[in-house]
This record gives sequence, structure tokens and C-alpha cells, in this order.
Amino acid sequence: QVQLVESGGGLVQPGGSLRLSCVVSGSIFSLYTMGWYRQAPGKQRELVASITRVGIPKYADSAKGRFTISRDNAKNTVFLQMNSLKPEDTAVYYCNGKPIVLANEYWGQGTQVTVSS
Repeated sequence: QVQLVESGGGLVQPGGSLRLSCVVSGSIFSLYTMGWYRQAPGKQRELVASITRVGIPKYADSAKGRFTISRDNAKNTVFLQMNSLKPEDTAVYYCNGKPIVLANEYWGQGTQVTVSS
């Protein structure tokens, strides 16, 4: 089975940084487009960043200039480096994987990011 296991969330002060990690198992990771989504209470889940199989990133406007998505195919891991964090970044962050031939989408369990003084 395809599994996505996230880590790296926590509490950080405004202006601080966190790095989220997502380890994928059970499939050929290099064939997946990966993404990070987030969902705050009372809001819809939104795409924060995505990265193609060969490492080409895209970002939501809210993330541009502050967040960096990357992947290490040898370690089956996708990262989200988050800098200059703001309180409005507070959300549960989810890892998402889409195979090159879309038969399904896979989600991690989510990791809580809280930005607060």
C-alpha cells in the first residue's frame, strides 16, 4: 500500500521557520508529482506548493518567496521549507502524491503547524 508519513510540524513564533518532511513508501516515488496542502479550521483545503517528478516547483501566491518545496527521490521524501512564517500560516499541512498516470491520490495524515507568539 502507498503510505505517506509526515513530520516536522510544531509551534513556531511569527517570522520563524519550520521544515516539513513527507516520506512515501509502497510505490515508485519518482513517478509521483508531490504537493503540500493545508487546511485551517473553518477553511477549505488549499494547495500550498507542488513539485514535479523532475523537481520543478510551483507555489501558491501566499507561499511565493517564503516557502520552498523540494524532493529527494533517493530517500522517497518531499520537503517543505517554510520561512518568515505568519499567524495565517497556521493550519494542518498535508502531503499529497499523484502518480504520473492518475489512478488515485494519496494523502498523509497531516501535521499541525501553529504560528503564534
